[in-house]
Amino acid sequence: MKYHKIDKELFIKNRKNFAAKMLPSSLAVFNSNDIYPIGADSTLPFQQNRDIFYLSGVDQEESVLVIFPDCPNPKHREILFLKETNEHIAVWEGEKLTKEKAFETSGIKTVYWLQDLDKILFEIMTQCDTVYINTNEHYRANVETETREDRFTKKLKNRFP
Repeated sequence: MKYHKIDKELFIKNRKNFAAKMLPSSLAVFNSNDIYPIGADSTLPFQQNRDIFYLSGVDQEESVLVIFPDCPNPKHREILFLKETNEHIAVWEGEKLTKEKAFETSGIKTVYWLQDLDKILFEIMTQCDTVYINTNEHYRANVETETREDRFTKKLKNRFP
């Protein structure tokens, strides 16, 4: 265990505070970090993106958090997308969050599998005026590796210019 269980109320409060600072009719998207390879058959230990962890408590690769406080569909005001799990994945990659466990961890009621991201994102992107993407804009940042967040941002800009 990396750490003791954190009460989901903390993450609910963190999302509420973040949402209060967003412009009206806007949505924010946060991606988990990549798993970085260090050879043909090994990887570095996974370390979650601090922003998605702060807002959801989810510590799992291939996770996406969407916050859209003014979404006309109340079900889509907070959405968590996770890699679908099964017994095979649990054996070979380790246990992943189920939808129920994700709710227990984050307090987010709407949890979809990652394969539904494009469909749901298209629906909600047509309902917002502003999109917040999570980028490192520090003037001294010199990142040579393209991150999952970078790839997502490129895809988003191409799909919704």
